[in-house]
Amino acid sequence: MNTANELTIVIPAKNEARLIPSLMLSLATQDYSKMPSTRVLVADANSTDGTPEIALAFRDRLNVSVIGGGMPAVGRNRGAALADTPYVLFLDADIEMAHPSVIRRAVELAQQKQLHCVTTNIVCREGTWSDKTLYACNDCFQYLSRLHKPFATGMFMLFDRKKFQELGGFNERAQFAEDYLLSKQVARSKFGIVRGGVYTTNRRFQKMGHFRVARLFLETAMNSWNEKFFLRDHKYWAELGPGEERPARAH
Repeated sequence: MNTANELTIVIPAKNEARLIPSLMLSLATQDYSKMPSTRVLVADANSTDGTPEIALAFRDRLNVSVIGGGMPAVGRNRGAALADTPYVLFLDADIEMAHPSVIRRAVELAQQKQLHCVTTNIVCREGTWSDKTLYACNDCFQYLSRLHKPFATGMFMLFDRKKFQELGGFNERAQFAEDYLLSKQVARSKFGIVRGGVYTTNRRFQKMGHFRVARLFLETAMNSWNEKFFLRDHKYWAELGPGEERPARAH
């Protein structure tokens, strides 16, 4: 039996004390046999609500460590730099696994088909019909992207670590959509989507409004070739609610 670790999980976080317990619990209940020994790196961006301590409270069930983070791209890159496993799974701190087998099946799919990137669908359990419809549109675009330039959401991105390094990791100058900037560089034949999904909240729509999020999504698709568009500040992190501070920049 091969007991060598094959996966490292990286989670950028800032003031996620309310939601990160659900993520940690969903990781602890995955049927992935190597989960107990898999490194879970929480890249914390100077949280003031006890996020690191809450994450570390799961050390009896997960191999959790806390490292210094920053903006999401910075936190993800810092975690990946510490990984020595064949695969790195990037997760958002405000999600949870929707199915207990999603990580195992994602790793198996990547191994069997020698994929460079695997993602999954997004499910919004709370909120309005509009919230769920927009996430459904996101999933549709994700599936269609396999015909052109792959699109993987940063909520769940399983990457072949060597390919991740070859592509240069996440663009730390990007003001948003750093996940798309990276995943669109993956060859279509090396991109996969596994069913099972992750649960997320509707807080982005509450902060920015449905129309503004949809418009930004369409502009992103139309500017996929224009890197300067992603380097501009679209106020994606500006309108945050109580206890949800803008992630700190790296110094």
